[in-house]
Amino acid sequence: MKKYNPKQIEQKWHEIWQKEQAFKTGTDKSKPKYYALIEFPYPSGKGIHVGHPRPYTAMDIIARKRRLQGYNVLFPMGWDAFGLPTENFAIKNKIHPKLVTEKNIERFKGQLNNLGYSFDWSREINTTEPSYYKWTQWIFLKLFKKGLAYKAEMPINWCPSCKVGLANEEVVNGKCERCGAEVVRRVKKQWMLKITAYADKLIEGLNYVDYIEKVKTQQRNWIGRSKGAEINFKISETSDNLTIFTTHPETLFGVTYMVISPEHPLINKYKDRIKNFAEVEEYKNAASKKSDFERTELSKEKTGVALKGINAINPANSKEIPVWISDYVIMSYGTGAIMAVPAHDDRDFEFADKFKLPIIKVINENNTLINSNFLNELTSEAGKEKIIEWLEDKKIGFSKINYKLRDWVFSRQRYWGEPIPLVHCEKCGWVPVPESELPLKLPEVSNYLPTATGESPLANMESWIETTCPKCGGKAKRETDTMPQWAGSSWYFLRYIDPHNDKEFADKEEMKYWLPVDWYNGGMEHTTLHLLYSRFWHKFLYAEGYVPTPEPYMKRTSHGMILGENNEKMSKSRGNVINPDDLIDEYGADTLRTYEMFIGAFEQSTPWSNNGLSGCRKFLERVWKLQELLTSETNYSNELSTEMHKTIKKVSEDFENLKFNTAIAALMTLTNKFYAVKKITTGELKTFLILLNPAAPHITEEMWELLGFGGRLYSQKWPAWEDNKIKDDFVEIAVQINGKLKTTIKIDTSSNKEAVRNKIIENSEITKYFADKKIIKEIYVKGKIYNFVVK
Repeated sequence: MKKYNPKQIEQKWHEIWQKEQAFKTGTDKSKPKYYALIEFPYPSGKGIHVGHPRPYTAMDIIARKRRLQGYNVLFPMGWDAFGLPTENFAIKNKIHPKLVTEKNIERFKGQLNNLGYSFDWSREINTTEPSYYKWTQWIFLKLFKKGLAYKAEMPINWCPSCKVGLANEEVVNGKCERCGAEVVRRVKKQWMLKITAYADKLIEGLNYVDYIEKVKTQQRNWIGRSKGAEINFKISETSDNLTIFTTHPETLFGVTYMVISPEHPLINKYKDRIKNFAEVEEYKNAASKKSDFERTELSKEKTGVALKGINAINPANSKEIPVWISDYVIMSYGTGAIMAVPAHDDRDFEFADKFKLPIIKVINENNTLINSNFLNELTSEAGKEKIIEWLEDKKIGFSKINYKLRDWVFSRQRYWGEPIPLVHCEKCGWVPVPESELPLKLPEVSNYLPTATGESPLANMESWIETTCPKCGGKAKRETDTMPQWAGSSWYFLRYIDPHNDKEFADKEEMKYWLPVDWYNGGMEHTTLHLLYSRFWHKFLYAEGYVPTPEPYMKRTSHGMILGENNEKMSKSRGNVINPDDLIDEYGADTLRTYEMFIGAFEQSTPWSNNGLSGCRKFLERVWKLQELLTSETNYSNELSTEMHKTIKKVSEDFENLKFNTAIAALMTLTNKFYAVKKITTGELKTFLILLNPAAPHITEEMWELLGFGGRLYSQKWPAWEDNKIKDDFVEIAVQINGKLKTTIKIDTSSNKEAVRNKIIENSEITKYFADKKIIKEIYVKGKIYNFVVK
């Protein structure tokens, strides 16, 4: 028997699978379909790290198992390739982002192929290809024509050094994460997508999908649907109101002050009345340097400034109350103003306590209203209904459903993204580029640097900007903002279904067959925004009749991170990053795949262990040497028949439940049993290799061929277990005297109570406990315990 040589074996099978198009999606629609999907990666210059193979191998196991179960499987791969990192690299190294992207994709693809994934590469997509983003632009235009894309002024984080807008996550302690410069807030016109119009549909749809509960909760919390009331607080001695939304209008009598956002327009309107306007301005400037995340962090110390000279009137009791500004109130959330009830809200209490503001309790320990005039003695729920009726009667408030969800800021002031296919005409306003002219291609530019004005580098390309209005034929200018990276990833799963179609984004009959995605796995960090955005686009396309299902994905799961051996997140700065190329070179791809599935519970983060990796390599070497124990028997042996059926059941069910670690453990245990009996039948080895194949496809395929089992392993049939074969012929039961364990005995599983009793009484080691004692009761729990009660 030749030695196990993973490098040689794996290269051989990569070439065979490619030549035979082993994993190309079938066209036979009489077969049941299965669409398995993983999040397509951003092809960075660093290549994949050891975290990537965890989710990829998991879904590869599912895809390979489904093929063996007779399904027509779609398991595609592509590249989410627009974005700022590539643009920054291009700027720094003076290389066109397109060339950077091509090089990165080539490296990524080579690494993934080395791991032996069964992707259908004939369906490969790339979000930066004009043939792809033509349809991204087409979907955007459909949104625009339905009034779901609009331009509005928005405050953004602006780095004056990088000359670029920053996401909240890119601002740390008021400074740019990349260069450390002080960040300022700028108001800019941005394209927005009206995702709020689909808020209810996005919540309701969660009732019909198989997502892990944690993911459903994240989606619901982000949308943040809440029922309450909108209430107007009159600003004293003016005709203006401060409008607030509250989920607890029944606490209105407990309002002792109000807080508005530093960006609230009433501040400038009444600056002549604000006696401490210089102090207010200083506070506003400080707030403008913080991200929304920093401003709303619950644990931070509360700060604020009173607007001296401005008071509001509590509509419940006509009392004047002070108005403050504080950075924890965000203008883009709700109305930019809140009513403060410090007795019943932790954040309001901390603020009131710090600034010595009144605190009035209006709900007692029994959840009954107090100090609330006509609401006294009502429960909170009853009080809520009554106060809303009162507010509506007085025309100072009304019942309202509110959402935490905000419309999606869709435009970016950068080069490397999809051009927004709109032109602006002074006469006609914003006009769509005709669909026949799509894709609107990204022009070549010599300079990718952001402009001093904060516009996209495209703003410098006058020959591209200057155009004619498609509506009136007059002079017009192209939009120079580009789309965010989220755009291409919001519909990519649809393009995989029909990636070469130049007439529509996907054929309707193909979508009817393949949709929805049966199983989608990805990182927990993408289960909020990416999932929400892609569900929104899909629901819009469904409402317009372009896709056949209301939800894109039926099942969504997520994986935990692989940490460094020191239990810390892997990063270059910590020096604990592990390159999978080195591991494949030393141990083989099958070892890496098997270890990443064996490393721990799939949904939990877990530390890397080189010892564990070595252990998986030794396991595969033992699998290879099973050839030395092979007999010619075609059936399962009597000694291991039960173990074979148990293992088939265990591995089959564990793969479905993401318990890859216990499935691999079961195969290791079965291997030990083969060695214990010093033989393995041909029937047993065939089944064993099929069970192991999804996790370790190269070694199993090679052994199948070497042993002349016929055909390719990838086209075999997944084994089935027989329930009646799983039951053991014998079982060990506990023998107790007065509830205390004395011994155990092995009995035939078909034995009745009398037979079990006779076997016990025949055993002198047990009957000695009965000497000089009377048996007054006997309790038998079938197959588990026989208890004698004696005295």
